[in-house]
Amino acid sequence: MLRPDKSLTPYAKSLKSLAMTYLPQQKKKKKKKGNIVADWLAYAAFRVLVFFMYRFNVDANLRFARFVGRLLWKYYHRGRQRALDNLHASYPEKDEQWIVQTGIRSFEQIAMLAVDVLFTPRLVKKSNWREYSRYKNAEMAKWMIKENKGMILVTGHYGNFEIMGYLFALFGFNIYGIARPLDNKFINKYLYEARQRSGQKLLDKKGAAQLMPKLICEGATIGFIADQDAGKKGIFVDFFGRRASTYKSIGLLALTYNVPIAIGYGRRIGNRFFFELGCTRIIRPEEWADKENPLEWITAEYTKAIETFVREDPTQYWWLHRRWKHRPKDELSQTAKNTVTQTNSKFPAAL
Repeated sequence: MLRPDKSLTPYAKSLKSLAMTYLPQQKKKKKKKGNIVADWLAYAAFRVLVFFMYRFNVDANLRFARFVGRLLWKYYHRGRQRALDNLHASYPEKDEQWIVQTGIRSFEQIAMLAVDVLFTPRLVKKSNWREYSRYKNAEMAKWMIKENKGMILVTGHYGNFEIMGYLFALFGFNIYGIARPLDNKFINKYLYEARQRSGQKLLDKKGAAQLMPKLICEGATIGFIADQDAGKKGIFVDFFGRRASTYKSIGLLALTYNVPIAIGYGRRIGNRFFFELGCTRIIRPEEWADKENPLEWITAEYTKAIETFVREDPTQYWWLHRRWKHRPKDELSQTAKNTVTQTNSKFPAAL
């Protein structure tokens, strides 16, 4: 059983704050009481939609999903503009045609993921998984997870990030994924049960922080989707040439329990229900042992690894995310100074 590294007492103490730092947190608002009738009607409509989707094969559903993605691009103005802004800032060397085409394809991929989630349990089995997936540089990470010595698996909102957890569960790997409950409890229950029937182990976001240290000590692997804005209290590290607020929890967990971090992805090949699962980086404890600021170094390393696989096919990344929403204090101060300077230049003081 793993024990916290006593030489890392500050990080062990910081681990107590994981509940506030490990996943995206929103400003506290008065929780609105859900309308149970409206939720049930939405659930009923969802089940009817799923019923009709299952009348067609997965390829037909994926074609329809791409159509839905293009509609979203056309009519979801705020999301489209955010995606365009993020793409322009991340790829300043690309022309407008490339930016727009990448954005449209990104929206298509998001819609296609919904089809993937519904069809994966129906299609992918132990006997035929090779028909739907291939692997790249994943062997080492697979055996490290299988050793049951504790590990962290990191990915981003990219391609089909759901199928990784499904395949690990299918073959009995001791891995837990963190999931945020949907607002509609009926749909949430349906999707949770579908995942659990395939053997997936899920941690509710609200209580995961208290369970993660125990699971790591027992040798489990914990999976994170680690590319969301972490607010003002996050660590700002480089992501596509801009500093992005990133959560501390992954680094804190790795430091405290001295466990490695594997960064991987699930990438769709073409328009098919077929995926490449790959590992771009494994960060080992001995790598950060001599670092002056190991927490920041780990955070920067796994963020860089996420960028690496996104750059290999940027059309599969969720560019509509507000990944760069919060800015570091020094950047805000400089922006304020520039604003004052520009204002003074327009309205010079009287002599």
